[in-house]
Amino acid sequence: MNIMKKNQAADNIKTLDVIKTRFYGEVGMPERDRLENELEALRIGLKIRAARESQHLTQSQLAEKVNKKRTFISKVETDGENITLRTLFDIVERGLGGKLNISIDFA
Repeated sequence: MNIMKKNQAADNIKTLDVIKTRFYGEVGMPERDRLENELEALRIGLKIRAARESQHLTQSQLAEKVNKKRTFISKVETDGENITLRTLFDIVERGLGGKLNISIDFA
């Protein structure tokens, strides 16, 4: 690959933030904020799943510890968006033995 092609290839590489801005607008725009909230909910669900799996618990076992149904745990792991703080606390601390830390940032 010659230098010109390498430079063109490098110019085509975009960061996730650049892509999000192009398709969803700047941070603070309603569509962008909605996307960021959905991504954060997904991260929460993935962290819960990873913690559950690292403790060799099934969804049913975790559900039993927090008095929920297995299908609820499944939904939280795939879409943590509609979970109350109380339920999140129960899953993390009672179910998984972890410590829930919440951070609030103001821009």
